[in-house]
Amino acid sequence: MKKRVLFVCLGNICRSPAAKAIFSKLAADREWAHSLEIDSAGTGGWNVGEPADERMREHAARRGYQVNHRARKFDRNTDFDQFDMIIGMDDENIRRLRSLARNGNDLKKIRRMTEFSRLYGYSSVPDPYYGGEEGFELVMDLLEDALEGLLEVIVKPEFR
Repeated sequence: MKKRVLFVCLGNICRSPAAKAIFSKLAADREWAHSLEIDSAGTGGWNVGEPADERMREHAARRGYQVNHRARKFDRNTDFDQFDMIIGMDDENIRRLRSLARNGNDLKKIRRMTEFSRLYGYSSVPDPYYGGEEGFELVMDLLEDALEGLLEVIVKPEFR
């Protein structure tokens, strides 16, 4: 049975599409891609249909990841049913996801990206949109670390 994971940020053009690309590659490199369904969405809808931020695509490409996602808005009526884990990038998105939850089962699916961090002590993955190059690099570092941790959790037999 596939484990279905949805990454969520604000506009779905920086952090969550990068998380999707990184996690997809990590899973493929370990031959776990067949066991996972991975997507991303935003809690805001103003970027729907747009490609990921060019700066994020560039920083991801430098590390060997292809971010080829078109932004979409989180849909409480389908995403809570379709995904096993819904992983928010920061406090604001966690709050928004919790406010959209329809019941206790929905709430149990919501997790914080940094909950899976192994090396870094950040409480959230900061939005790099209004910052410079170093913000995008930090996001990539935090995501690579946390997504390795997430993959370790997901591949455990008791989690499947």
